[in-house]
Amino acid sequence: MSSSDAFSGSGADPSPGQNITAQFFKVQRQYQQVLDRWTPHVLQRWLSTAGLLALFFLRILFAQGWYIVCYAHAIYLLNLLLAFLQPKFDPSLQDDLMADEIEEGGDAGATSPLPSQRDDEFRPFVRRLPEWQFWLSATRATLIAIFCTFSEVFDVPVYWPILVVYFFVLFALTMRRQIQHMIKYKYIPFDIGRKTRYGSK
Repeated sequence: MSSSDAFSGSGADPSPGQNITAQFFKVQRQYQQVLDRWTPHVLQRWLSTAGLLALFFLRILFAQGWYIVCYAHAIYLLNLLLAFLQPKFDPSLQDDLMADEIEEGGDAGATSPLPSQRDDEFRPFVRRLPEWQFWLSATRATLIAIFCTFSEVFDVPVYWPILVVYFFVLFALTMRRQIQHMIKYKYIPFDIGRKTRYGSK
């Protein structure tokens, strides 16, 4: 037997675990490539998510069940919306830091990192939850909620009008608190209509 035959015959076949790992990373790369292609298409992404939400609500409406799944999904979307509207850096913490700097003899004229209508310079609003993560989490949650409606395990009997009233009360209270927070710290969670003032004299 030649040395080349011995070398080729000595190579061990990959184990089943290595094959599974390789396939997993391959699927993960393909999934990431699909997400990367979707990234610049903001309107199409949100329209597709809105279609999934409409499909989910139609499923709940016609099946007359899975109200607890619908309620949990709505609460999760509300939490995502609040994180999307909130700044990445807590302005109350910024106020405390600025107060400490003033007490230590720092610059009393330091400005808040949050944008406001009175700013002459355009400063983008940095969100706690970026738009991409908001869309991705909402879409995943909607798909999971749709799949849950095909299992009787999640069809817990509940008086749904109470859930509806409780959700709208919770939504009103949380949005009121968020608006008060925006007014108190004078920031705007959207950049619409402010970019035109960038670099203005």
